[in-house]
Amino acid sequence: MITIIGTSHIAKESILAIKKFIEEEKPDMIAIELDAQRAASLLSGEKRKVPLNAISKIGVKGYLFALIGQFIQNKLGKIVGISPGSDMKTGLLLAKKNNLKLALIDQPIEITLRNFSKNLTWKEKIRFFTDIIKGLIFPKKQAEKYGLNKLDLKKVPAQEWIKVMMKELKNRYPNVYKSLVADRNKFMVKNLIKLQQANPSQKILAIVGAGHEEGMRELLRKIDIL
Repeated sequence: MITIIGTSHIAKESILAIKKFIEEEKPDMIAIELDAQRAASLLSGEKRKVPLNAISKIGVKGYLFALIGQFIQNKLGKIVGISPGSDMKTGLLLAKKNNLKLALIDQPIEITLRNFSKNLTWKEKIRFFTDIIKGLIFPKKQAEKYGLNKLDLKKVPAQEWIKVMMKELKNRYPNVYKSLVADRNKFMVKNLIKLQQANPSQKILAIVGAGHEEGMRELLRKIDIL
């Protein structure tokens, strides 16, 4: 049986939900939205910066996206007092503490960023630039438009809000959505299916970002896994 918990990488609520599920449901295996590189970085406690020489592997656009993503996550993490990725780190540590099987199910980050660089179109780049300008000139209006003014960073966003944001991302940035969300959903679901087939009688807890949760559930429902 597979259970998916959708988390926010900077929400204490996510950490508590993971701890509660493991304590009460006692899964046999924990599957986490990480690859080996990111898992090692989280466990080391080091704040890894994207090295300049990574451009040759992930492309300029992937490099810039990684830098911007790190900057935003760190800023938001400081606001709520939670280190980005604490949800995933909690899963890693509890798997070890409780002697549970551990599976890292996400696509390698280099592949994701390389695909992002390759697939991003000029149309999407122009839209991205336009959205940034709008955000700088009309921050309140843009925040209200997407419901960001009502967002509690200490909690996992409601699924309805996530659906709206995923739809907006898919419509405005279809190739970004494909590289960062859809392709990774498929990759992680394939890994979960393999894990269940290899361990048919075991309970598997999958810890993934909230933006992946519904898409992965849909894929699993199509093959009657959930």
